[in-house]
Amino acid sequence: EVQLVESGGGLVQAGGSLRLSCAASGFPFEAYAIGWFRQAPGKEREGVSCISPSDGSTYYADSVKGRFTISRDNAKNTVYLQMNSLKPEDTAVYYCAAAGRAGPTVVDVEYDYWGQGTQVTVSS
Repeated sequence: EVQLVESGGGLVQAGGSLRLSCAASGFPFEAYAIGWFRQAPGKEREGVSCISPSDGSTYYADSVKGRFTISRDNAKNTVYLQMNSLKPEDTAVYYCAAAGRAGPTVVDVEYDYWGQGTQVTVSS
């Protein structure tokens, strides 16, 4: 059974930090690109960041560039999203997803598996 389980969300003040984790099982993790997406109430889902399976190439949305860092530990089947200098506009449900491709992408239709999401709330 394929599982992607996000954790690490919560309530934080503006300027604070959170680290999200995405623990994966049930598929060859080391062969999959892993992405983070977010969706705020009333807004479309947004691709935040992605990391490729092999060379560790990364992508960041302009809205998070310089503040968020994605990394992966293939030995632990886990991807992390370190979020610093958080802003109220970062408030959303954050999802991780897995795509069976070599390069990073935030095109959501290219993703095969999705987690259930974790809530991140940034207060002003």
